[in-house]
Amino acid sequence: MARLEDLQQGAIVKGVLPNEHVTVVAATWLGTAGIELTYKAADGRLDNQILYRTNEPSLEIVTASLPWSFDGDSENFRLVSEAYRIRLAHLFDLLLAVHTSSVDPLPHQITLAERRGQIGISGYCLCSGTFDPRTP
Repeated sequence: MARLEDLQQGAIVKGVLPNEHVTVVAATWLGTAGIELTYKAADGRLDNQILYRTNEPSLEIVTASLPWSFDGDSENFRLVSEAYRIRLAHLFDLLLAVHTSSVDPLPHQITLAERRGQIGISGYCLCSGTFDPRTP
């Protein structure tokens, strides 16, 4: 909530127009309970409006900032990014279970696992685009 006294030249205000921020060009007091606000809308047009104390709850001064910031907790970011990396690891490493276990696979087991990764359960070969009847 902003007060009418906060509407100074150059301030960016939310609530004068619906769903739009305006930049204050001039503010002229009309007694103690009203102000004539001359503003510039987002599309560049100039306009003015009389605001009263009853309009104060809908007004908000917007600080000029970027829509994103880098002031979050870096440890939480690191934790979440690592969780996503682990969650999607199977897409990049078909032998993930073999590589992360303490079992040493034999060469024919690795070949079979690689072949199962290229040929899906239905027998459709992803690399050549054909059906392979040798798969279950």
